[in-house]
Amino acid sequence: MSYYALVPAAGSGSRMGASSGRALPKQYLPLAGKPLIWHALSALCATPAIAAVFVVLAPDDVAWPGEEMAALGERLHVLRCGGETRAESVTNGLRGMVSELGMIDDDWVLVHDAARPCLDVAMVERLIAEVGDDDAGGLLAVPVADTLKLCEEHGRVRQTVPRDGLWQAQTPQMFRHRLLLDALEFAPQVTDEASAMESLGLMPKLVAADIGNLKVTYPQDLKLAEWILRSRQAVPPATAHG
Repeated sequence: MSYYALVPAAGSGSRMGASSGRALPKQYLPLAGKPLIWHALSALCATPAIAAVFVVLAPDDVAWPGEEMAALGERLHVLRCGGETRAESVTNGLRGMVSELGMIDDDWVLVHDAARPCLDVAMVERLIAEVGDDDAGGLLAVPVADTLKLCEEHGRVRQTVPRDGLWQAQTPQMFRHRLLLDALEFAPQVTDEASAMESLGLMPKLVAADIGNLKVTYPQDLKLAEWILRSRQAVPPATAHG
């Protein structure tokens, strides 16, 4: 049994302004001295359990910084088969993995957002350990802490939504290759892999992460992500005292 990572990175990042004149897609914006996507790929490539990391690009992507990414090592593979949606990119990537690796039906795939740069090895290892051999798979997530309001069309509160039992999904999301491919082919309209698995009647496991594993969606998120990354570099790891 092997573990692989798959990072869909074929989008333009429209909410960051990429569709309105910004030269670079969101995943290539500079963050702490590197392209944003570099940080996620670095964490995945540094996780000992992961045999290979596949990044899915748009076929016409000319911004991929190949020389800089080559420093991450031979475990990083590029698949130029991205689609119009995240689900399509992940589906194409899963098929591309088979072309490169052969039959991997029962192996695990950890799908991670290119725009979650603050992932670290410990989070990945926690997900792998807690999901174990559960065929339903699992995902990193955090319990919802804020009060939630349902908005009506004129920007006013329709009702307050009870937050008990609500979790905010993150990535990586980890599932067996064949099951995930079947689920995405069955429910291609989903916005995350766990939803596809749910469509098959499965109940993925929620593995507690932390809010530091944020997704960069809006311009101000870049500043917060940079602060998180630089604060980790500034704090030395704890040492054991005998």
